[in-house]
Amino acid sequence: MKIRDIFEFDFILFAAVIILTFIGILTIRSAGINSEGVLTSNEYKKQIIWGIIGTVSAVTVSFINVKYIYNASPFLYAATILLLLYTLVGGKVVNSARSWLGFSDLGIQPSEFAKITTILFLSRYLISTQNKVESVRRFLVSSAIALLPMALVLLQPDFGTSLVFIPIFIIVCFVGGVSLKYILFIIACIALTAFLTFVPIWQSYIIKKTIPIFTIINDNRFTMILLIGLSLVALLAAFSWIQYKRARFFWILYTAAILIFSFGVSKIAQKILKEYQKMRLIVFLDPDVDPLGAGWNINQSITAIGSGGISGKGYLQGTQSHYRFIPQQSTDFIFSIFAEEWGFIGTVTIFALFFIVCFRLIRIMQKTANEFGCYISAGMVALLVFHFFINVGMTMGIMPITGIPLPLISYGGSATISTLLGIGFALNGYIYRIERDR
Repeated sequence: MKIRDIFEFDFILFAAVIILTFIGILTIRSAGINSEGVLTSNEYKKQIIWGIIGTVSAVTVSFINVKYIYNASPFLYAATILLLLYTLVGGKVVNSARSWLGFSDLGIQPSEFAKITTILFLSRYLISTQNKVESVRRFLVSSAIALLPMALVLLQPDFGTSLVFIPIFIIVCFVGGVSLKYILFIIACIALTAFLTFVPIWQSYIIKKTIPIFTIINDNRFTMILLIGLSLVALLAAFSWIQYKRARFFWILYTAAILIFSFGVSKIAQKILKEYQKMRLIVFLDPDVDPLGAGWNINQSITAIGSGGISGKGYLQGTQSHYRFIPQQSTDFIFSIFAEEWGFIGTVTIFALFFIVCFRLIRIMQKTANEFGCYISAGMVALLVFHFFINVGMTMGIMPITGIPLPLISYGGSATISTLLGIGFALNGYIYRIERDR
């Protein structure tokens, strides 16, 4: 590191991140106070420690020569994969998911760090294969890089965290020059799979009546016949495409593959989704289906946000949180606590700070000639935007409850440190924006 590197540090991005972390600590402290005004939790003290560790780590990695990070990325990725494998065997079960490693109150959640190492390794792979590997193979290998940690997290099972790998993969691949038709393939598969998975739940719990076309689609015999037929079409199209290299055979294969994937995965999802996960989808559409059970979280969260008004009730003055009407109020629903105390003005401030962070990350993508830093920044934008809109959306009742935390604000050591590390890697791309190795 050279002295001039210090002056090339993105202080605006760093300041916005520190302010968000500080807001998180204050809100976590408020969430720990009961109706009698007594502080019943020391979570905020732990969050201070994790915030300091994460900040120091972010500053440290931002000044490491970028070539060392580039070269180390495969090993960092492999290390988190091994941790995820070990977690499935020897991890602690928290909130019905075996996702923690450690003892007593100390531990780490490897899946949080896997998001960052996946961004690093995927970025390295895309850079190293530019104009060197055929597009299909490049897409398939990139998919495998993202799918492996995603699958391991899904097995824990932690459905919410596993979803984060999808926007990371899509955005980094888009910036990395992967053909748009392959990216659209993934988006189409996800959208159709979600629709086919959701339809039977919607029929059974929301409208409570049978729609013939959906009944046929959900019939197992129909699905089996359809999958066999589509598989034969796909094989014939693949053979013809390889043999004659005509575009129409490729698009037949393309369409058949989307349908095969979507119908097949939706059937698996319907079988492995637990009852509480189905109920989360149901109350997302209609919280009044179970207002005192699965719908309680959303109803109380909306009440808290609405009661904040324009300027809020004031710091430490929230009633929904202090009377413990909001569950998981220091983690999943921390935005509700903040909105009740600081009102519309406070929530706009949170939105503005996240906008500044994402805007500065996009600016790094535009300014840097360092492709590695550009791709890392793209991955961090995808991660932060997805987390933000899913978490804030679920507290407002416009997104299903998934257990995804609000970055830098929700309580959690692994999430806070890994997010700050990711910001540090992006800052590194800005400092080393002139060339890869200085």
